[in-house]
This record gives sequence, C-alpha cells and structure tokens, in this order.
Amino acid sequence: MNSIVDSYDLFIFLKDKNLIDTKYKYWWPRNDDFEIFLGAILTQNTKWINVEKSLENLSRLNLLDLEKLIEVDIDILIHAITPSGFKNQKSIRIKKICENIIEEFGDFKTFKENVCREWLLSQKGIGEETADAILCYSCHKEEMVVDSYTNRLLKSFGYEFESYDELKAWLEYGINENFDKIESLYDYDISLNMIYCRFHGKIVEFMKNQKKS
Repeated sequence: MNSIVDSYDLFIFLKDKNLIDTKYKYWWPRNDDFEIFLGAILTQNTKWINVEKSLENLSRLNLLDLEKLIEVDIDILIHAITPSGFKNQKSIRIKKICENIIEEFGDFKTFKENVCREWLLSQKGIGEETADAILCYSCHKEEMVVDSYTNRLLKSFGYEFESYDELKAWLEYGINENFDKIESLYDYDISLNMIYCRFHGKIVEFMKNQKKS
C-alpha cells in the first residue's frame, strides 16, 4: 500500500479507486433523512441487508414517521424490525428517542437543525459511532464517522489510536487542512459534510472489497 501521511493522503488514495455509487448523494444507501436516522440505530450489531428488510417492513406499515413510531403498539414495532436483531431492545430505544425528539425539539426538521452530539450521546443506546452517523448522514452536520472498518484500514498503514475521538480528530484534521484542494477535485460545489460522508463511504467500500479479494 502507499505511504499515508495524513487523512488527506488517505482520501486521495481512496478517491482514485472510484468506490462510490453516485446513486446516493451522501453514499449512505438511503436518501430520506428520517430513514437514515432509523437505519443508523437499526444497523447496530447487524448487517445492512437486515436493516433494509426492517426499513421495508416499516415502510409497508407506513411507520417511517416520528409521531407514528411513538404511537405504534410496541409489539407491531418489534415484529417489523425483527430482521435487524435485538428487536426488543431496539424497539424500546427507538420509541424513546422519538418521544424525546418531540419533547425537546417539536419535530424532526427542528431536531436536524438543532441537535448536538452531546444530546445524542445522552440517549439510551446511542454511542459515538451511531451519534456521528445520525449527525453526518441524517442531519448533514460536519461530523466524521469512525467505525471498525476505519480502524482496520488505518492499522494496515501502521496507525493506531487510543480512542474513537483521537481517530476521528486525525481524520477530520487532514480534511479540514486541505479542504480547498479537495474542493478543487470536484466540478460541482461540495460541502465539508458531503466530503465527510463520501470519505467514510469510500473507507467502507474499500474495506468490503478487500474482504472479497
């Protein structure tokens, strides 16, 4: 593999490999912000293919809605999200965070505009990776997502980090310091949030391909 000095080098290394499917603007395999929010919670400890099944079940039941998820009978929700695993735990946590969003923000649009990382981390069952996935992909905020793929990729280049936040800071710093250079690589306006989305997506897709080969 190439020598990687910083996360800008890593971004360029991955960008040259055309890993992103242009079907989805932000890479995440859904375009609706509320579905992305739910998907970020459902994907904990499972594969995305199982989350897709759960989201399809929720769509058929017309439950891809904040208020409807609060009102729905818990047993119906449990049955709908069964493919994602940990169905009892996740259903309770989904209903609770939906209730808290309504109580704190009033609606999902206001939540997206005003939620902070600290609020998400205070919610039961929301860890750092899930919080950042919600902020980055669903709320379109400037937060980089770190996952196990990221850790493994950086280790292959000889980098090891003591914490999630340390690795996240390393990833964000190189991108921020070289934002103008990255921006010039695109023939359209690209935001820092979109770069973070695509950067994380490139890491995931690259590591998936490595696993197949």
